[in-house]
Amino acid sequence: MLCTRLTNARFLTMDPGHPVAHDLGIWQGRIVGLDEAVTSLPAREVIDLQGATVLPGFIDAHVHLAWTGFKENTPSIAGCTRVDEVLAVVEEAVIRKGTPGAWVSIAGYDQRALGRHLTAAELDTVSHGHKLFLLHDSGHGCVVNSAVLDLLPADLSRDGGFLAEGAMGAARALRLPYSQRELADAIGRAARTCLAEGVTACAEAGIGGTLVGHSPVELGAYQLAREEGLLPLRVQLMVSADRLHPVAAHEADGIPRSLDLGLRTGFGDDRLSVGALKIFTDGGMMARTAALSSPYEGLDHAGQLQDDPDVLADTIVDGHLAGWQLAVHAIGDRAADLALDALERAQRLRPRPGARHRIEHAGLIRPDQLPRFARLGVSAVVQPNFLRYFGDDYAAIMGEERAPWLYRGRAFLDRGITLVGSSDRPVTDGSPLRAIQFMVERASESGQVIGPDEALTVDEALRAYTVAGAFACHWDDRLGSLTPGKLADLVVLGDDPRRVDPSRIGDIEVVATYVDGRWTGKAAS
Repeated sequence: MLCTRLTNARFLTMDPGHPVAHDLGIWQGRIVGLDEAVTSLPAREVIDLQGATVLPGFIDAHVHLAWTGFKENTPSIAGCTRVDEVLAVVEEAVIRKGTPGAWVSIAGYDQRALGRHLTAAELDTVSHGHKLFLLHDSGHGCVVNSAVLDLLPADLSRDGGFLAEGAMGAARALRLPYSQRELADAIGRAARTCLAEGVTACAEAGIGGTLVGHSPVELGAYQLAREEGLLPLRVQLMVSADRLHPVAAHEADGIPRSLDLGLRTGFGDDRLSVGALKIFTDGGMMARTAALSSPYEGLDHAGQLQDDPDVLADTIVDGHLAGWQLAVHAIGDRAADLALDALERAQRLRPRPGARHRIEHAGLIRPDQLPRFARLGVSAVVQPNFLRYFGDDYAAIMGEERAPWLYRGRAFLDRGITLVGSSDRPVTDGSPLRAIQFMVERASESGQVIGPDEALTVDEALRAYTVAGAFACHWDDRLGSLTPGKLADLVVLGDDPRRVDPSRIGDIEVVATYVDGRWTGKAAS
């Protein structure tokens, strides 16, 4: 007897062997059959989906759950366009905090809305003895007041109070880590948001590290969230590479650096597991720190790498030798050169054709770099919504020649490169449907078309958030398509993305999600 039979729906299976179905049977959390194979079988529960469209649950291959959850409960200056507006919001947050000398966090900082960066001196006028930390929306910088600057090494680059990359990490390190209780609650809030958008599995893009981590015992917070029922979707955890340290392993193992006990990609189960090793090579375009091979338009610099190139390359190689899948953050083309060079060296030293290494973001990829992606079998994990919301700005700072190379789509697929969709939430909107719409239209919110030759079909865009996401996370044997034997993770939609006008894809209602064949409830409106 089936546990559940879903009927009267249009199942877009993403499985070429059986692309469309009308019935789907579930037993003990797995799909056991489609159509005639299950239609006549008895079931404990038969659910009539009343003509809805059903897809495999969306997989968001690059998110920041804890950061998303914290941001939802943090005072924000998003939408402020004048310095006096910003300072008023900050002062109100300081007054509410009350505790003398305490840290006050503010979200939503983006210098582009103001036309320049805030300064420490300006923040000092409203800090009232508190330590202020305004996190840049990109996650690659912050603005702090003098009370924080006074605690940092004198030789640290501080640019009037704006701290980028490693300097930001130094400021974050001054703060006490979040407790596992606080982290678990934040993770739970973010997980519910993901489910409401049809996401049933995701990869957390970096725990425990200087830039994006929140605690040296952050993995335990995910375990706590799971134990308490706060983690209703599947999560794979990328570990920040700065957690690696030298180990005295047997010389035959060839492992120069590792986590304790040799922990690496693959540990865990279907609900919570350790994924790739996250390695930052550069910054971000919003903060103008992505490492380019030639300067930004209108600026006299080309961004920055996170460390000495040899140090970064050695970390990539060591991670590969230790058996990790690698998720290398490389937004600019200069950073991508470094990443590809190091991955090539690593594979030469110890061939691992099944490693499925990934380049996270791949924001600006030159035509000559595409064959190297293909040759190395590296996936491109992109964030289409970056161009949907920031595309006008990104196109301007790249200039006419480079703008068509931003967050590519068609060029990757035409060369056999696995193209993976993701959000990088909370940097921007996490909706897979709105991202899929952009991948088809290549239009920013203003209507500017960016790289029209990179446009995909709807089917190709859907694959980026299902089949390709599963492949990138080593989940393809259990997720990504509605195939008998795979886990019953589904998203129920109010319309068929392949049948509506592309301009309407992002507005399709997410009616419900199923994880392990269990209904998680109607999506939030």
